[in-house]
Amino acid sequence: MGQSSNISRRRQSALQEGSADYLAKRAELVEIAGRQFKAHGFKATTLAEIGHKAGLDRATVYYYFGSKEELFRECVRLGVDANIARCDAIFADKSRSAAERLRAVIQQLMSAYDHYYPHMYVYIQEEMSRITGEKSVWAQRILSQTRTFERIVLGLVSELIESGEMRKDIPVTVAANAIFGMLNWTHRWYQPGGAHPADQVSAAFADIFFEGMKAH
Repeated sequence: MGQSSNISRRRQSALQEGSADYLAKRAELVEIAGRQFKAHGFKATTLAEIGHKAGLDRATVYYYFGSKEELFRECVRLGVDANIARCDAIFADKSRSAAERLRAVIQQLMSAYDHYYPHMYVYIQEEMSRITGEKSVWAQRILSQTRTFERIVLGLVSELIESGEMRKDIPVTVAANAIFGMLNWTHRWYQPGGAHPADQVSAAFADIFFEGMKAH
């Protein structure tokens, strides 16, 4: 118990000091953990193998992160927070039409999957088993962020349907879920640097959605 408390105090002190070397090693561990979680899932991944890939023993990993759970949460937080902040800004920009904003939101989420690869995909893979059932403050915050994104998409689709730009015979929630499904399913096949870059994928998805929802 004493050793664990001592490591915890050292970790908190190092975080407060925020030296470049310390933060760089934390970032490296997050990157490695994200790849491991995506490849093997949360349960099968161990701190020992994450540390090994970073050139650290398991004990030293605790100087940077208190647990595998803390590493997982940091992986998720990076991409989710940045994505929601950008989508909020897009949604609030009333100088752009609803159609332009919806296309921009679709592009932004796909861009986040690319930029924060594989951390955002870790979130999708582990969401049901790792987050939805949790009651912790962190889990509820992440779920709140997810609902914010859902509200943004639902709001824009609703606006387009009400304006007559999109067909009214398809429920708003069904149409919005089509967008979520297309984008979220990319965790099964998308990789940065592959044959189809993120902007091409998002543009194609937007075209498919807008063509299918076009008012007759």
